[in-house]
Amino acid sequence: MPNDSDAHLQETCVQSQSLCEGSFLKARQDTVRTPDGALSTREYIIHPGAVVIIPLLDDHHILLERQFRYPVGQVMTEFPAGKLEPGEDPLCCAQRELLEETGYTAGQWAQAGALHLAIAYSTEIIHIFFARHLSPGQRHLDEDEFLDLLVQPEAEFFEACQSGRVTDAKTLTCALWLQNVRQGAWPLRWENA
Repeated sequence: MPNDSDAHLQETCVQSQSLCEGSFLKARQDTVRTPDGALSTREYIIHPGAVVIIPLLDDHHILLERQFRYPVGQVMTEFPAGKLEPGEDPLCCAQRELLEETGYTAGQWAQAGALHLAIAYSTEIIHIFFARHLSPGQRHLDEDEFLDLLVQPEAEFFEACQSGRVTDAKTLTCALWLQNVRQGAWPLRWENA
């Protein structure tokens, strides 16, 4: 959170131009005045925001997804996630994405926190949710969406994170949350769906 004592670090926009206007992402190039008065350039991506869900199953198992991610050219293991629609409440988005991608609905939800994914070049913020008391149902994948579900013991998941088999940043952040919640260090406030 910015405060008055941060003024000596802040940059101000002098000029802004669009580099690309995609249907999902937008790229901008801004000229900024740095704290010492010099001019510099900042290129960044405008992202609508997203959610990620940590679905808790019985007996310390979690629900993950495996999906080919084109930009990195490989199948990634990650928690269910999805982008916010304009004006959409993050909890509503999390509930929608969990159902669409996994077919599960949750009886209880807890908002954990937020993650700024790539602060050097993106506005993306990801809202982190936990879901429990899961009930299976029918998935509703997007037409161009292909993914497998993976039920995994939490201990195996943590080992996959430690060994480098899981490298997705949002999923690694969720691992930190999950570990601290399980240890009782970061309590959650659960609410019924």
